[in-house]
Amino acid sequence: MWKDEVLEEIYRIREEHAKSFNYDLQAICDDLRKKEAESGRQLISKPLKQRRQQPNQSMSPTS
Repeated sequence: MWKDEVLEEIYRIREEHAKSFNYDLQAICDDLRKKEAESGRQLISKPLKQRRQQPNQSMSPTS
């Protein structure tokens, strides 16, 4: 089976980062946000798109 060396490296780095925070998701996110703020880079994000409702569907569930 073919292996992508770049992806393997990304997986390894991600695993090491998570392990360094004992897989605590809150601590991992806090660290990434801190690094993001310290980077000095301009961050651009798009607002979430609202899902379009189909013409014959109602908002309330049917019983």
